[in-house]
Amino acid sequence: MIDWRAIDTVLLDMDGTLLDLHFDSHFWLEHLPRRYVELHKLDDTHRLALCERIVGEQGTLSWYSLGYWSQELDVDVVALKREVQHLISVRSDALDFLQWLKSAHPRVVLATNADRASLALKLPLTGIDEYLDAIVSSEDLGVPKEEQAFWVGLSEREPFDPERTLFVDDNPRVLASAREYGIRHLLGIHQPDSQRPGRVLEGFTTLERFAEILPSTAQDAREESDRG
Repeated sequence: MIDWRAIDTVLLDMDGTLLDLHFDSHFWLEHLPRRYVELHKLDDTHRLALCERIVGEQGTLSWYSLGYWSQELDVDVVALKREVQHLISVRSDALDFLQWLKSAHPRVVLATNADRASLALKLPLTGIDEYLDAIVSSEDLGVPKEEQAFWVGLSEREPFDPERTLFVDDNPRVLASAREYGIRHLLGIHQPDSQRPGRVLEGFTTLERFAEILPSTAQDAREESDRG
């Protein structure tokens, strides 16, 4: 599926790609709305209204900002995230993939819409940063990945050749934006949330597991290690 000789840079999303999206789905659509009405002693209509508002903000920089939601809702969103941080987990064979990338030596950059507060929570719990050459958040650039300005800003911070770059993300709007910018090698994630059914991303090839794009020699070595 991937000719690794043609890849110099690998850009990776975090939530739903390297990490299971279940944590975020549960937090934003269940835990935060429930705790919001509890803390402010509101009725259930406010919980439902907040769920609708959260969904309505999708794709904007504000939607990804913990500071924005803390101010808007008058709650400590980071503290509320820590209440369910046990749900934060690495997806399937993502660590195997990251380990292989480190040995294969393309430049590996985390290109994420997660803000720095989210990264400060998740990276120590998952250890994925050990395998990354750089981390760029949409907060750093002031625009989400859904907008072309993100890719312009990313290329200025972490120069890459779009023709020789692989980008993996679970969000079809983000993948479409990357395609518009000219990134040649694009892959989606079939089941970003382990607790929800997989889905087809129209116009993009999706992965069940990262092993699908590893060279056969790497797959054989991993299988031998698993048996051993």
